[in-house]
Amino acid sequence: YSDESRATMRRATIRAAQPAWFIGARGFSRALSTATAPLTTHYKKIDRSSDPRWEGVDMERVADQTDVLIVGGGPAGLCAAIKLKQLCNDAGLDYRVTLIEKAGTPGGHTLSGAVLEPRALNELFPNWKEMGAPITNAVKEDYMGLLTETSRIPLPVPPRSPMDNHGNYIVRLGDVVAWLAEQAEELGVELYTGYGAVELLYDEAGTVVGAATNDVGVAKDGSPKETFERGMELRARATLLAEGCHGSLTKEAIERFDLREGREEQTYGIGLKEVWRVKPEKHSPGRVEHTAGWPVDRNTWGGSFLYHLDDEGDTLVVCGYVIGLDYTNTYLSPFNEFQRWKTHPSVRPTFEGGERLSYGARALNEGGLQSIPKLSFPGGALIGCAAGFLNVPKIKGTHTAMKSGMVAAETVFDALKALPEDAPEDQTVSLDAYEPAMEKSWVYQELRAVRNVRPSFNTPLGLYGMLAYAGGVQYLLQGAEPFTLSHHGKDSSLLKPKEECTPIDYPKPDGKLTFDVLSSVALTNTTHDHNEPPHLTLRDDSVPLARNYAIFDGPEQRFCPAGVYEYVDDDAGNKRLQINAQNCIHCKTCDIKCPSQNIDWVVPEGGGGPAYQGM
Repeated sequence: YSDESRATMRRATIRAAQPAWFIGARGFSRALSTATAPLTTHYKKIDRSSDPRWEGVDMERVADQTDVLIVGGGPAGLCAAIKLKQLCNDAGLDYRVTLIEKAGTPGGHTLSGAVLEPRALNELFPNWKEMGAPITNAVKEDYMGLLTETSRIPLPVPPRSPMDNHGNYIVRLGDVVAWLAEQAEELGVELYTGYGAVELLYDEAGTVVGAATNDVGVAKDGSPKETFERGMELRARATLLAEGCHGSLTKEAIERFDLREGREEQTYGIGLKEVWRVKPEKHSPGRVEHTAGWPVDRNTWGGSFLYHLDDEGDTLVVCGYVIGLDYTNTYLSPFNEFQRWKTHPSVRPTFEGGERLSYGARALNEGGLQSIPKLSFPGGALIGCAAGFLNVPKIKGTHTAMKSGMVAAETVFDALKALPEDAPEDQTVSLDAYEPAMEKSWVYQELRAVRNVRPSFNTPLGLYGMLAYAGGVQYLLQGAEPFTLSHHGKDSSLLKPKEECTPIDYPKPDGKLTFDVLSSVALTNTTHDHNEPPHLTLRDDSVPLARNYAIFDGPEQRFCPAGVYEYVDDDAGNKRLQINAQNCIHCKTCDIKCPSQNIDWVVPEGGGGPAYQGM
């Protein structure tokens, strides 16, 4: 990289590291919307060319060329980068591999359960134990249960079933990501944190030739600040999108290149998680528990996890609840269902006398094999959860995401190596071989075997039908069924109007076992500059009141797990939508579940968002 571009990156990284805004209990008092101001001012949505406030502002971007650009520093992106440099080192080649990550630190936006199956890691680093990977807490106990309102019915965990965790490890995935980042940098990967990629770059033929990072120094009304600096253009021969579930550039690529043609719509869930310190007598390192059933009804996909960590000198457990975003009751609140789950008679004792330390939430892909889009596009490819390789019955997607990054790296390496010596440095390569390679991998073998489990829920029997299918048909046939079940279309289309739904009366939080949204968001260490354009953009500012509030009673204020959306009274007593973008923990649920598909999540200034520590 040129001295000029490195200096630009250093300045942005320094800015990203400075906490410009902390959202706690007072976050709601400083809303980004007013009764008269537009809700959407982000430059990704508003054309600045005709705005007189931007006249005379230098809009030229610094550009740099790399061989491979990876957008996203999670397990898939880092494993792709590592594998590429391993292949380069083995072949005596030196392809430039650049990875940008919107979090301020590696793993800062990573959130997962997580129980890790080490299959892909064994392939990437056979000696990972000797290398000091933060993966030491082997699963020792494995339990599954079905909850009713007052009781718990034990369910078997058959050997070699998707729920069998023999040989797996309970991990803090954020710590694993940070460790992978260290390995990547040691191998020569150029890794830049605090950089959000705001748009894909295209050549005249429509081929992706890289991505641009977000501008900095833009005020919340869309005007330039004195500190304004244009984002950078990072141009590449191959661009890998590893943004995780429902990333903004992934969404752009899927729509532009029609990557879902002939594939089913993705279906999603939202996972909410807390870290607790419990009493020593209640702590059992290596213990894994999962439940299905209560507090949701049999027609709502939902289940819990409770894992006992083995941090030296501490008694930590992680717990969480996942709800399918195909739920139909507009009054359902995933956050409050999670809080209610902790009050179950078989769950409450674990937390009594303990202390809640952390909170977070993230959307996840649940569509499986049927919902994987076309994986390559001109100039690039989708890897990891950007494509959607989660094995739903296993409740695991890290190992499949890692493997997809490794397979993509092999494809990219072969394509680069096949270029003639006199090829221009900006000549892009085709990654069409990536999808056939994935189809031959054990990732697709896994997903093919369990492809019918999630859609088997979509019958009048709901949960009970799924349990019967998973415990009978799937376990016996291992995916050899001569049919493939379908999902139900887009999650956003399934909410029922308020007149058809029964309001849910959630109990008030007690501040000891159950909590409110604001005190929870404070634990995420979320930071955003209060004076930047809201990154929760609307396609039409009039839709929230005219449709979402009028028909569905404002579901945004319930499905968001961070209190970003509120319907409040203006000075005249009329309702208006208030967007508290500073609270956003980047879960992407609003972009997925909005019944009008009016919300478009885009990246905020680099480094903004939650600052998870080992989540």
